[in-house]
Amino acid sequence: MDVPVAATALRQRNLLGIADLSPGEIVLVLDTAEAMKEVGRRAIKKVPTLRGRTVVNLFFEPSTRTRTSFEIAEKRLSADTLNVAIGTSSVVKGETLVDTAMNIEAMSPSMIVLRHASSGACHLLARICKAAIINAGDGMHEHPTQALLDAFTIRERKGRIGGLKVAIVGDLLHSRVLRSNLLLLTKLGAEVWVCGPATLIPPGLDRLGVRVTTRVDEAVEGADVVMMLRIQLERMEGGYFPSLREYFTTFGMTDARLGRAKPDVIIMHPGPINRGVEIASEVADGPYSVILDQVSNGVAVRMAVLYLLAGGADDETVA
Repeated sequence: MDVPVAATALRQRNLLGIADLSPGEIVLVLDTAEAMKEVGRRAIKKVPTLRGRTVVNLFFEPSTRTRTSFEIAEKRLSADTLNVAIGTSSVVKGETLVDTAMNIEAMSPSMIVLRHASSGACHLLARICKAAIINAGDGMHEHPTQALLDAFTIRERKGRIGGLKVAIVGDLLHSRVLRSNLLLLTKLGAEVWVCGPATLIPPGLDRLGVRVTTRVDEAVEGADVVMMLRIQLERMEGGYFPSLREYFTTFGMTDARLGRAKPDVIIMHPGPINRGVEIASEVADGPYSVILDQVSNGVAVRMAVLYLLAGGADDETVA
């Protein structure tokens, strides 16, 4: 599918979800990320684009890849970066999200990067804060920058997204990564298949323009891209499947299962990986894996998002 690139800037002042982005804006982010990735190849990995701007990273949930890559992205753009450690903040004394945000807002930051366990938390802050809000994952709702870096990685390896068969396998019910990827991939014309245990398939998922199956072999057959999702035990109450061992036997990605995909298939995972649960080590570390490429590309994509939300800048700032 040809996607018209009509956008030259993001229409919204916040990035709350892929749902708010047009296909042209998605392509704009991916194209901008290509320029930002070049910055990461330099001996001195820094440009003055966000000099004088302050970005606050407000993470209420644990994070390694997202938080670290946002911080690196901010520093490469020369922003002043502040990481709020929730465990040692006034949140442990009972302060609410709104009060925390308003106190940070009183210090005049340019942007707030928020990760929170409650779906819609970033939308709440967007209504009350003057600072731009970037959603770094809200509950089981969305994780837009993860979907953008996934799309960047796919396009980098495949040259396109439209017309590709993408199989997404795992915990579909609790995954905010799934929701953002479904919105993005279908907007750009991919054929998306989703697969998981019947107990972990949200009702009505087929109405989002994707193919739903409980058979891994069917989902992976002829796939250009296979994306595995983590089993989110921390969000589960009750038994969704008999055991982790049983899950791997039925849904885990092995070399044998991957053999049904196209010869040049790429295997993806947003992390953290549960080896021997959703994916075998020989697949995660194998020649088809682009998992570490996703991590590397996360910095470039988040640089692009920060740059575009800041309104862009003169070409010299990234030249």
